[in-house]
Amino acid sequence: MRKILFVLLMALFAAANAGAENYPYRSDYLWVTVPDHADWLYKTGEKAVVDVQLYRYGMPVTCGVEYEVSDDMLPADSRGKAKMTGGRCRIGIGTRKTPGFRDLSLTAVVDGKKCVHHIKVGFDVDKIRPYTKEPADFMSFWQDNISRMQKSGLKYSLEDAPEYTTDKMNCRLLKLETVGGHSIYGYLFVPKGKGERSCPIVICPPGAGIKTIKEPLRHRYYGEGGCIRLEMEIHGLDPRLPKARFDEISHAFNPSNDAGYLSFGIDNRDRYYMKNVYLALIRAIDFTTTLPEWDGRNVVMQGGSQGGALSLVAAGLDRRVTLCVVNHPALSDMAAYMEKGRTGGYPHFKKSNGTLTDETAKTLAYFDVVNFAHHVACPVYMTWGYNDNTCPPTTSYAVWNTLRCEKEPLITPVNEHWTSDATEYNQYEWIMKHLR
Repeated sequence: MRKILFVLLMALFAAANAGAENYPYRSDYLWVTVPDHADWLYKTGEKAVVDVQLYRYGMPVTCGVEYEVSDDMLPADSRGKAKMTGGRCRIGIGTRKTPGFRDLSLTAVVDGKKCVHHIKVGFDVDKIRPYTKEPADFMSFWQDNISRMQKSGLKYSLEDAPEYTTDKMNCRLLKLETVGGHSIYGYLFVPKGKGERSCPIVICPPGAGIKTIKEPLRHRYYGEGGCIRLEMEIHGLDPRLPKARFDEISHAFNPSNDAGYLSFGIDNRDRYYMKNVYLALIRAIDFTTTLPEWDGRNVVMQGGSQGGALSLVAAGLDRRVTLCVVNHPALSDMAAYMEKGRTGGYPHFKKSNGTLTDETAKTLAYFDVVNFAHHVACPVYMTWGYNDNTCPPTTSYAVWNTLRCEKEPLITPVNEHWTSDATEYNQYEWIMKHLR
């Protein structure tokens, strides 16, 4: 009964908050795009055809459609026009000679209103391999840095956070020193009434950006279900700062809407901004595994986008990680744009603005998720969608096809850069099922 009530509450919550993630939300227009392969997947050399439908108020529209076709995240290589009759037309998008994705972008004008949509289909996706190669000293570089950090004792503070404490879990704000005077913050949730060595740990790194810790109670079922959960940030910024302050800091980090902190120090592996971030993941494990409530067995990493990338990084570096749950990982095959016709991952460094050069590509190799994927030994549950233009499916497959551990996919083709509340709760269930 409790599970039924929870599912109903989650459904109501999703309906109330659908504006950010639902398709379509309070829109008069509905696109329906159906590839002629039900799984959206083809062999190289096979031609893909997409059935395109457009409705207004649920009624089919007759209008013209302009379209562009491109390889995933690359400039369009063909353009055309089609006539939507009775709300429907069919558009051939060609094929690929190499493994990857094709993207059909659609534009229609209905009663002066511009409507856009897109759909991606894949070709021999299981043969996608990363461009990025692992440096010979990759693991020694990281092991040396971790060893130096761990020679210092843990330094941290904990402050009660009653605003996020419930009748089933306590919440405290953690400030944890990492390396070189840097710190991170995190909300630490510990179930009430649990004895020593009784709770698994779930660490949740954040998505990209300079921002507060997002809705710390949105995944309260972890703490209330018996897990120690750390919702962390990576910049050393107190999450209680007002939004206006975060906006100011974000603008200072990223005044030109480019890669921001993800490009800081990119010309040198020892100065790159993400070095301390990756080390902070290990420090978070160091700290949480000292908690008396930890069961001594289970350490789980869970996150999406940048958080998914960081989860895989931690799993690749630290054998204490026993499970890894990932949504559409960022920071994957980032230098792939160096090769003509290749698709790179978020934050989409470019040769045109100087963020992607032979030198910066050498640095990125030490931080690219595909190279950590080689070293992941624990089971991985990974989710991604095909229509994602933030962390494109090409790079998700580059990671997935590199993983050599026990792994389970959840592929949601229509999804862009989001996961539903139901999917996220299913991840919690997967974790609980696979605990040691």
